[in-house]
Amino acid sequence: MSRYPDAIDPSRVGEYPAQTKSGGGHFYDEVLEYRVWCRPAWGSPDLHAGDVYYHAFATYAQALDFAKTTPGAEDPLVLVRQLEWINEPEPLQYSHEKGERLTEWRVEWLLDGKRTESSIAALLAGDGAPRSSIEDDPYYPL
Repeated sequence: MSRYPDAIDPSRVGEYPAQTKSGGGHFYDEVLEYRVWCRPAWGSPDLHAGDVYYHAFATYAQALDFAKTTPGAEDPLVLVRQLEWINEPEPLQYSHEKGERLTEWRVEWLLDGKRTESSIAALLAGDGAPRSSIEDDPYYPL
């Protein structure tokens, strides 16, 4: 059993938009899919006239196996849905946002990023431990 949750709706894996937000938000509500981006310039099969592309998976284990066995593949990322999140327009300046936001995250952020009813209020009150700012993310900007 994986320590990372499976996609909330496996029948929708691969149907989400390719271009989404990247990182941020501090919390997630749902895991939508795991993505492995492939780069022909690094040795992936050239399926799209040299453009970078991804394969989507319902589980982290599937994505990791694909990434390990595919030349030119990056480490898996996870596409999450955020219904409430933290906006950080400048480092350490936070605001509580609501609405639907799709964003790719590092998979390890899932371990402490599931939003609860009190997690955003706790972070804003200084009782939560915020994740590093987006500028510290090696995937930013993608």
